[in-house]
Amino acid sequence: MTLAARYAVNCSLLFKELPVLERPAAARAAGFDAIEFWWPWATPVVTAAEVDAFAAAVRDAGVALVGLNFFAGDVPGPDCGVASLPARAGEFRDNIALAIELGGRLGTRRFNALFGNRVDGADPAAQDELGVESLIAAARAASAIDATVMVEPVSGPKPYPLRTAADAMAIVERVRREGAVENVGLLADFFHLANNGDDVPAAIEAHGRDIVHVQIADAPGRHEPGTGTLDLTGWTRQLLNGGYDGWIALEYVPSAGSAESFGWLPAAQRRSSR
Repeated sequence: MTLAARYAVNCSLLFKELPVLERPAAARAAGFDAIEFWWPWATPVVTAAEVDAFAAAVRDAGVALVGLNFFAGDVPGPDCGVASLPARAGEFRDNIALAIELGGRLGTRRFNALFGNRVDGADPAAQDELGVESLIAAARAASAIDATVMVEPVSGPKPYPLRTAADAMAIVERVRREGAVENVGLLADFFHLANNGDDVPAAIEAHGRDIVHVQIADAPGRHEPGTGTLDLTGWTRQLLNGGYDGWIALEYVPSAGSAESFGWLPAAQRRSSR
């Protein structure tokens, strides 16, 4: 029997019109009981009071934080992770303990580690080695709360080296092998994979057992499903038919207001049933 999809709202792209601490409650008011966030702050380490306020906002809203990014720099700006950046990998390491502690408090078990752009003057092989070392450190820390670190292919003009599912899986397999860790998997963002020209059904077929989290948006535009041409329904069905039981995170830019962008998803399907 095919499992029903479980949806979560990415509160870093949706409800951006609201302060961060008001977004979990807005997601709940829209009918969802699960959310995810990029790292909510501009720095890798913040005060205990800031962490407490964020945790309280999630708990008070009555939603589950099912996904959280490690610190990744200025993602809306020039950055796409710092784990493999020679001058900034220390920021990633500094963030690991706090991210895992926050996840432990809120029951979060999926942590996205954006790998980082290529840097002028840096040897790509040396960057990859540094990135793998960073992810090994993250995976070992995450194992303390039975959590998984995720590696994501990303599209767009930034010089990000992981473009296809196979690119990301090469890093996942290297982290597993060199770090003797198993809690590393693939974050399959259907928008990014399609935007990069990857064959999404083939990627699901080849790497389905390694996919631990999914994000969706339509293309072109990166808006809600139904605004573009991607077969998000078919790809999701293929994934579920293959036994995927994780979350489908709505990581899109709403074409109008955030609350108005959920019309494609019936209210009865917004709450998780498992």
